[in-house]
Amino acid sequence: MLGEATGVRHAAVQGGDLPRHVAIIMDGNRRWARRSGRPDHAGHRAGVENLRMAVRTCSDLGIGYLTCYAFSTENWKRSRDEVEGLWSLALEFLRTELSELVARSVCVRVIGDRPGLPLLVRQAVNTAEAATGRNRGLCLTMAMNYGSRQEILGAVRALCSEAAAGRLRPEDVSEAAFQARLSTAGLPDPDLLIRTSGEMRISNFLLWQIAYSEIFVTPLCWPEFGRQDLLAALEEYRRRQRRFGGSGEAE
Repeated sequence: MLGEATGVRHAAVQGGDLPRHVAIIMDGNRRWARRSGRPDHAGHRAGVENLRMAVRTCSDLGIGYLTCYAFSTENWKRSRDEVEGLWSLALEFLRTELSELVARSVCVRVIGDRPGLPLLVRQAVNTAEAATGRNRGLCLTMAMNYGSRQEILGAVRALCSEAAAGRLRPEDVSEAAFQARLSTAGLPDPDLLIRTSGEMRISNFLLWQIAYSEIFVTPLCWPEFGRQDLLAALEEYRRRQRRFGGSGEAE
């Protein structure tokens, strides 16, 4: 459970600034399960267990924002049994961990196509957001039924609709105006993007928001990416010099 002692403190990562916002593409659950001779569902369950680790660690370190890719719009292409199993695990996490999330002052937020979520999951999402909405600790954003291209198109449609109605002039369409119409409105852009399982792709995740994120790719599959591995990624981040297109000297 989230309330278990972890022994993680700020001193676990030496020097430098920790990222304010960490985003994770939690990949490799099935690969890990098959490699160890287990069914796919066992890999996904192990992945959910590891999400608890990430929440605990980021919360203990004082990181402000953690965004995790839980279910993409492309994941519907998988077998019916696997999809139903994934939603069952998501529902279990939202229900069983809610009291611990509240105790840790974690604020839960879900982004993605909410009407497309299974009814019970949608209800659990609404309950979790309502119960944690006033919390001021870690902001845990779970991307469920999420696709970044769809999110961007939604923001474009919103801007076009407002312009057609005469409420917005073309010259008023700025980066800030566009970002305010994304599902991540109000969140800072991720400082660090972690991708497990060694795949070198973004997989339609936060395409606008990660424009200047530092990227950390590990060959470890998500279920085997432990607390020390997360701390190592944070250590790697704090050693990097972020330039944002400049020379880096001013920063």
